[in-house]
Amino acid sequence: MKKVFLLFIVSFSIVLNAQQSEIFKLKKFRVAILNDSIQETSGLNFFDNKLYTFNDSGNPAELYEIDKTSGKILNTLKTNVENKDWEALTNDGKNFYIGDFGNNAGTRKDLKIFRIPFQNNQLVNDSLKTISFYYAEQKDFTPKNINTDFDLESMIYLNGKIHIFTKEWASKSTTHYTIDPENFENQTAQKIEAYKTGFMISDASYYDKKLFVVGYTKKTEVFLMIFNESEPGIFFKHNPRKLYLGSALSIGQIEGIAVDKAGVYISGEKFYSPIKKNKPFFYFIPIEKLKKN
Repeated sequence: MKKVFLLFIVSFSIVLNAQQSEIFKLKKFRVAILNDSIQETSGLNFFDNKLYTFNDSGNPAELYEIDKTSGKILNTLKTNVENKDWEALTNDGKNFYIGDFGNNAGTRKDLKIFRIPFQNNQLVNDSLKTISFYYAEQKDFTPKNINTDFDLESMIYLNGKIHIFTKEWASKSTTHYTIDPENFENQTAQKIEAYKTGFMISDASYYDKKLFVVGYTKKTEVFLMIFNESEPGIFFKHNPRKLYLGSALSIGQIEGIAVDKAGVYISGEKFYSPIKKNKPFFYFIPIEKLKKN
């Protein structure tokens, strides 16, 4: 009975919050269950029209090329760096950038991004460089597990800069910073803008002058938000389109998004709760399905 009551309370809360967004049922766009090797997928990224993912902390420091239609692993790329808490992946057409900056407790002082050249379907590990950064606004590093505003899981490359979007557990917002990919000293992340999303962003993708972000709330609500780029590298001047995708109880914990001309690819890691367990699902939304009527 207690389990049923908890499910009712969570479901009722989700319905109330979802009413403030467009309802878009992600579940019907499920195409696969991801391989056991990528049960903790934490992001997606296209490089030369090939789709890549990776696992977060505690897993092998590897990138995986996956099939866009089935989610099957096609190639494994090994690195020679530690996966302390990988959370995002992007590229500039020559290099992969791996964000080792997961910070659930808000205590990290070693935020970093690995830049690794990628040639002939191989990582050039001998030429790897590390980009270190910090937030000038953060003065307090006492542990605040999943209650910090300095967590981070999202990153894109645009106009010669790395753009990051914080995962703000306390504020349910995001702050947009830029980082210089050619600066290998410990640099200050440059604050650009901020937006009250109402959820915590878990990944981002840029395509056709639009920023796509996915994320969730502690109540298991999952959202997709689409921002229009108002000027180069600026996204938060106008209100975005906000879609409620469903509950993590049914669609999983959504952690990755990538976009191309065909549509939107979304991945989730395995999800455990007192109510339900979910496998790592892979989704594809054809671009025409996102058009408003």
